[in-house]
Amino acid sequence: MANFKEIVTKAVVGKGKKVFTTNNSVTVPNNPTTILGCWVINHNFQGSRLNDQVVMDGRYDVNIWYSYDNDSKTEVIRDTNTYHEIVNVRKKEDDMIQGEEVIVRSLKQPTCTKADIHGNQITYTIEKELGVELVGDTKVKIAINEEEEPWDDIETEEDIDQEIDQAVQEEYLEEPQVESQNDNVN
Repeated sequence: MANFKEIVTKAVVGKGKKVFTTNNSVTVPNNPTTILGCWVINHNFQGSRLNDQVVMDGRYDVNIWYSYDNDSKTEVIRDTNTYHEIVNVRKKEDDMIQGEEVIVRSLKQPTCTKADIHGNQITYTIEKELGVELVGDTKVKIAINEEEEPWDDIETEEDIDQEIDQAVQEEYLEEPQVESQNDNVN
């Protein structure tokens, strides 16, 4: 019959991920002809617990490179976006665990998936994937084996040298005897 012990430790008690898509627009000073590129930088975020939900607040900068004046000139416009996302994270345990930590990870950095021109406005779509982990104290039940493991012998250098000397086959080191042709003649 096994003996059991309970250990209290920190563990992931809830975990989830979600893809967020947002549409934004920015007005530019001149009429764009072509969008040459759109990239997202400086993504910062944090998460906190609000009752049974997780709140994720963050921001990022979007740089849009476009041409204007019949593709003869280019410009980069910067737009800063903030977000406030609220999600429900299903816990693996039903017990209310006190002191949960919220860890938010960016599983897919925000990227521009679409950009269009509408007069002197550029509309763009940003997609990001965020993962949330709830870390809290939980109990783990483990089986205890009360039999003590045997002790290993500690070997000294002399013991190791002696084992090596005993393992060496000296006859292996000797050159084999070759029979001469004269020895075979009677």
